[in-house]
Amino acid sequence: MSELEINLDGVNLATLWGAQNENFEFIKKTFPKLRLVARGDSLKVLGEEGERNKFQPIFESIHAHVNQFQSLSLLELEGLLGNVVVPSSSPIAIKEEVEGKPAAFKGEPIVYGPNGIVVRARTPNQRRMVDSIVKNDVLFAIGPAGTGKTYTAVALAVRALRNKEIKRIILTRPAVEAGENLGFLPGDLKEKVDPYLRPLYDALDDMIPAEKLKGYLENRTIEIAPLAFMRGRTLDNCFVILDEAQNATEMQLKMFLTRMGPTAKFIVTGDMTQVDLPKKNQSGLVNAVKILDNIEGIDIIYLSGSDVVRHKLVKRILEAYGDI
Repeated sequence: MSELEINLDGVNLATLWGAQNENFEFIKKTFPKLRLVARGDSLKVLGEEGERNKFQPIFESIHAHVNQFQSLSLLELEGLLGNVVVPSSSPIAIKEEVEGKPAAFKGEPIVYGPNGIVVRARTPNQRRMVDSIVKNDVLFAIGPAGTGKTYTAVALAVRALRNKEIKRIILTRPAVEAGENLGFLPGDLKEKVDPYLRPLYDALDDMIPAEKLKGYLENRTIEIAPLAFMRGRTLDNCFVILDEAQNATEMQLKMFLTRMGPTAKFIVTGDMTQVDLPKKNQSGLVNAVKILDNIEGIDIIYLSGSDVVRHKLVKRILEAYGDI
């Protein structure tokens, strides 16, 4: 059996191998045709040459990640392993099965964020979103809380900006609690609307370094604004996301969709089970998905409980409330 020896001198072995060697065990089970022996500051890799050649560059990227960021969680490790098939007996698969979640979905990375964050589709329906926006200019992503609708949509927008497919990102939500009348709130306009748009900022923080994000916001390469501020505009050469669309009225949603310029991409996300509009107002999202279904260039994807990627209790809470 052929052997490859990798020098680990200088790397933090506790970080590399993980608590109770969980990272090491994950790597071993991802490469079942190889025998890995870790002794001190070296790693011996025994197996066929083809398998060793496949393993070496992947492990070097893991090694470099630990040296650069001084961290290696199982999710980070999963991202670094790329498209290597993860056995169903791997720690991540076992952990997620115990928690009642689907095993990690091995989609291609969408974007790489700061501090080693790898943003990828984690469920088949999230992957459908990734594939759909390539073929369609309008995408509706509808599903319960925690299914990654907004996060995946923001990742797709950031990817399009990095690839220079568009010049701007525009992110918007209805400011329902203030009835689109923000005047009574203290502060300037940004301070008034920021509480409603915080989830969008949180997603951007994971995908764009802080200084660069600050510059994008200042020069309006990335614009975040309430839905009411979209009226009268033509949104072109940009990627536009309407989040929490279940809280838009029929008139607001029609207004939003008709802002679309010739080279724009629109993603509309919403959760039909969390409508905060006054009872007299029907959600525009309910009507939109009915009348816009089967129109070429528009796709509608329904996410479900199996797509929940938050804490394991989120799915149980949604089940208890009858939302999934």
